[in-house]
Amino acid sequence: MSRLLISRSPDLKRLRDAGYEVEVRSSYLLVHAVPYLDAEGNLNLGTLASELTLASPTQTAAPGTHVAYFIGSYPHNADGSRITALEHGVGPYQWAEGLAPNFSFSNKPRSGGFADYFEKMTSYINVMWHQARARHPDCDPRTFKLVDSIETESVFEYEDTASSRAGIQLIAQQLRSQKIAIVGLGGTGAYILDLVAKTHVAEIHLFDGDKFRQHNAFRAPGAASRSDLERGLSKVEYLAERYAPLRRGIVGHDVYVTETNVAELAQFSFVFVCVDSGAARKTILEYLSSTDVPFIDVGMDIQVVEGSGQLWGTCRVTASTPGMRGHLAARVSMADREGDDLYRSNIQVAELNAMNAVLAVLRWKRFSGYYLDDSGDHDCTFTSSLNMMVNSETGR
Repeated sequence: MSRLLISRSPDLKRLRDAGYEVEVRSSYLLVHAVPYLDAEGNLNLGTLASELTLASPTQTAAPGTHVAYFIGSYPHNADGSRITALEHGVGPYQWAEGLAPNFSFSNKPRSGGFADYFEKMTSYINVMWHQARARHPDCDPRTFKLVDSIETESVFEYEDTASSRAGIQLIAQQLRSQKIAIVGLGGTGAYILDLVAKTHVAEIHLFDGDKFRQHNAFRAPGAASRSDLERGLSKVEYLAERYAPLRRGIVGHDVYVTETNVAELAQFSFVFVCVDSGAARKTILEYLSSTDVPFIDVGMDIQVVEGSGQLWGTCRVTASTPGMRGHLAARVSMADREGDDLYRSNIQVAELNAMNAVLAVLRWKRFSGYYLDDSGDHDCTFTSSLNMMVNSETGR
């Protein structure tokens, strides 16, 4: 992927063809062997680095920022003074494994921004190289050495420039060893998939035996076409197909989870339980509680407020970890609902499905160390009428 990006992006290809040691790694642009001086006037070689803004998976756009980064000691002028025109910030900046720039540079062009990455990288290189040549006339960053890009294993079909632009690639990659299961792909489960699919987890397994019907289209992320509905796909087939252009590792299971196959859940790093059947929930939660698998159970309750013509709703997210299982009986109902269940018939609840999914994924990411967790809560309830969340069962 990185070689293709360099060959199809005129600015990156121009850098390489001019003789610079160009590499794309972990969605960052690197130019190696940049000559610079230390405080004693000794010649050193450093690496200039930049975020990458892409117009498409195989072509760059104009740089998103004029700021660049440097791997090495701080560059100096020929007289031994620091090059103050570059000063900006001091790292190390933990971008990705084996990639931690020591400094950030800021030298904005008069135009306000760089037209492309050739202009950006050579502008910064020339500032350092000019000073290095004053003492070492033969030094040159244009070595014409081809760099074998380190192609990191990725589940994505194209570069994750969202993480690299934010400088959180190393944090994002903390999730890459996980195998996630989502049981139930109604509105909430589908939104959980939408969020988890955009992380670096190795595999996402989908469990649901239902067909993708017309009413599902109104409480699932994205926009299903008429032809999608006419194909008669299962929920698993539809969603796996919808997210395949983004990433690999989505595995479909066109089945309900029952007593006969619930043991399959023992293989996962984390399980999201998004079922609306009390019996199914009971089977799944009782089994998972007997294992070391952490999981989250989600639930919703929506009612018409009598005489108001308005809805009242709650979203519940209950986490269960090996060290804390005892709260489930008090927080999660295992009974099936009876009578007129508005949630089953009313399709205008996409925002609460999305809210439930967001709360669940945030809790999982806190559990996984992606976000700081100062609460340790194992149960969270959002009430729509109060626009308020209440955390409980902290386990601390």
